[in-house]
Amino acid sequence: MTYVKYGIFYLLACIFISCINNRQEEPETYFGEEPPGLTAKVFAPGIVSKKDRYEFGCTMSKDGRHLFFGVDNDGKTEIYSTSFDGKKWSTQVNLFPGDSCGYNDPMLSMDEERLYFISNRPLKKGDPPKDIDIWYVEREDKSWSDPINVGPNINNHLDQYYCSFTKSGDLYYSSKDTSYDAPRYAFDIYKSIYEDASFGSPTKLASQINSPRYEADVFVAPDESYLIFCSIRKNGFGEGDLYISFKNHDNEWSEAISMGPKINSVNHELCPYVTRDGKYLFYTSNKDIYWVGGEILDSLRTISLMD
Repeated sequence: MTYVKYGIFYLLACIFISCINNRQEEPETYFGEEPPGLTAKVFAPGIVSKKDRYEFGCTMSKDGRHLFFGVDNDGKTEIYSTSFDGKKWSTQVNLFPGDSCGYNDPMLSMDEERLYFISNRPLKKGDPPKDIDIWYVEREDKSWSDPINVGPNINNHLDQYYCSFTKSGDLYYSSKDTSYDAPRYAFDIYKSIYEDASFGSPTKLASQINSPRYEADVFVAPDESYLIFCSIRKNGFGEGDLYISFKNHDNEWSEAISMGPKINSVNHELCPYVTRDGKYLFYTSNKDIYWVGGEILDSLRTISLMD
């Protein structure tokens, strides 16, 4: 009889622990939806990805509870935030309401104390909008600071797009190709070392990544083991495709390869983002945000390092 009691107690304890674990994992793992597996699908249809607007990628807090994403509402680019409580997403909030300037490409810093983005806002209040720069806001209790320009080491008289960070704080981003004969649409990817609380002079990545055409929307793995970016190249699938490069055994970037038909389509694929735990890849396609299981990166790594 004693053994039966202990057996029942043990079974109930296991069920209780399992329920707790599932409830704790739900916010960052499922977001209230069935996971996509290796087949990409629209993320939070009708909630985040809406038919009446264009979503431009996203960034997410480490715990999976807070989402920031860019949208295009009839030509007006804005950044929204929303939170997931384990059951539903909260009402979406415009981070810069009433501002006539454009805001896009949000990306959290590694410590989540800063939210970076791009904007054509002027350096001085009252001046007309300028070219597109990288800016950030700092966390202040339950709100954010006024926007702060990243500074002249990164921003110049040309447009800067989409940024991401290594775990040491180094910055990857894209900027207009400065070559004399570069096409109007040509952009390149750069890296800037974060040292002494500032970003150093950027270095243009090598030809394994950059071509004479368009490379932008770069996402770097925190450990710098891979790089995903959007490029417009000959023989692509559509308007713009996602490519990936991995660090090889010599600690050099491998030749970038297309992420293939599981990701790329006749539409424009852009704005890649991988969750901090590596479980999901998010990106924009056909004016919506899509997500797919992070395992897709493993097969691409094998293909890339075999070439």
